[in-house]
Amino acid sequence: MKKKTKKGKQTARKSLSLFLGLLILLSAVSYLTYSQIQSHLKLGLDLEGGVYVLLEAREEDGEVEKDTIERAITIIRNRIDEFGVTEPVIQQEGDKRIRVELPGIDDPGRAIDIIGRTALLTFEDPQENVVLTGANLKEATFTLDRFGHPAVGLEFDGEGAAKFKEATRKLAGTGLPIYIKLDGEVVSEPRVENVIDDGNAIITGRFSAQEVNDLVLILRSGALPVELVELETRTVGSTLGRDSLDRSLRAGFIGFGLLFIFMLLVYRTIGLIASFSLGVYVALVLGILTALNATLTLPGIAGLILSVGMAVDANVIIFERFKEEFRSGRTLRSALEAGFKNALSTIMDANITTLIAAGVLFYFGTGPVRGFAVTLTVGILTSMFTAIVLTRYLLRYLIGANIITNPKLFGVRGIEDYVTSTDH
Repeated sequence: MKKKTKKGKQTARKSLSLFLGLLILLSAVSYLTYSQIQSHLKLGLDLEGGVYVLLEAREEDGEVEKDTIERAITIIRNRIDEFGVTEPVIQQEGDKRIRVELPGIDDPGRAIDIIGRTALLTFEDPQENVVLTGANLKEATFTLDRFGHPAVGLEFDGEGAAKFKEATRKLAGTGLPIYIKLDGEVVSEPRVENVIDDGNAIITGRFSAQEVNDLVLILRSGALPVELVELETRTVGSTLGRDSLDRSLRAGFIGFGLLFIFMLLVYRTIGLIASFSLGVYVALVLGILTALNATLTLPGIAGLILSVGMAVDANVIIFERFKEEFRSGRTLRSALEAGFKNALSTIMDANITTLIAAGVLFYFGTGPVRGFAVTLTVGILTSMFTAIVLTRYLLRYLIGANIITNPKLFGVRGIEDYVTSTDH
C-alpha cells in the first residue's frame, strides 16, 4: 500500500513538473512571438494609411488578353519596388482591372503618374517621323547636363545606336531639334550639334532631381503593354488608419476580457486554462500570418475575432462533455479524456464546414475578402490545435498533479460525493 502511494506521489510530482514546464514554455513562446509581431507584421492600407488605385486596361478592340494584364502587373510591380513602397498590394480584379494599394504613401498624384504611365519613349525628327523608340533602350540613369542640371542619361543597344547615329547625322549643324517624347508628350527637344555615334544620349530640361528619378524609374521598368485608365483613387490618412487599428485592438481586448470572465465564472479552473490557451492561440495566429508574409487588414481582424469565437465554442463543447462524463461516475482524469474524445467529432464537423466556406471565399473573392478568408482559415486550424492539443495536455497534467480535486473548481456543481483522480 505504501509502495503504491509512493508511486502515486512520484507520478503527481512528474505531472506537476510537466504542467509547470509546459506553462512556462508556452508563455515564453507567446512573449517572443508578440515581440516579433510588433515589428514584422504587415498592416493593410485601412490600418496603416496610404493610396488605393483602381486601374482598367483599355484596348481599341475592347478585348484585353490575360497575358497583357499579367505583364502590366509585372511592370507596375517593378516600378513600385523601385519607388520604395513597403509591402504593396497589386492584384488583378475581374478580367481587365488592376487594384494597387500603396501603404505609407501620402502623394497619390505622384504614385498614379508612376504606375499608370505607358512609358512609350520616342525620338522624332522635325517632320514628326519616329526615328527611334524605347524598344532599343538599354539603360536609363540619373546624370547631369553640361550646366550641372539634373538630366536623364540614355544608352541604346546596337540597333538603337545605329538608328540614332543616322538621325543625328542628318540633323547635325542644321539647328533643328530631335523631339524626345514620353507617352506623346514632349519632355525635351535638344538641337543636334554633332553626330552621336556611341549610342548615348541625354534628356535635358527644367527637371528637378525627383522628376528625373521618377522618369528614370519609369523608363527602366519598361513600357506598359496596354493603356491603363484610372477608375478610382482613394487616400487613407495615416491618422485614420491608426484610429482604426486602435479601435480594433480595443474591441479585441474588451472581447477577450469578457470571454475570460465568462470562462472563469462558468468553468473555474478549466476556464482559466482555456483562457491561457486562447492567449497562446492569438500569438500563434499572428505569428503564422507574419511568417506567411500576409497583410493584416480590418476584414482580417474580423476573421481573427470570428476564429477566436470558434475556439471558445470548441472549449465549451469539450468542457460540457467533461462535466457530463464526470456526473456519470467517472474520475476527473477519465472524464477529461472521454470529454475530449466525445467532443472531437462535433468540433471537426463545425470547423470543416467553416473551412469550406473560407475556401470558397478565397477562391472567388478578391482583396479584403481574401484577407478575411486567409485569417479565418489560419485561425480555425490553430484553434483546433490549441483546443484539442494544448488545453488537453495542460488539463491532463494539472489533474494528474492531484493538487485540485474538488469538482466545483472544475465547474461541476451539485455533486457532494465525487471520485478524485488519485488512481493511476
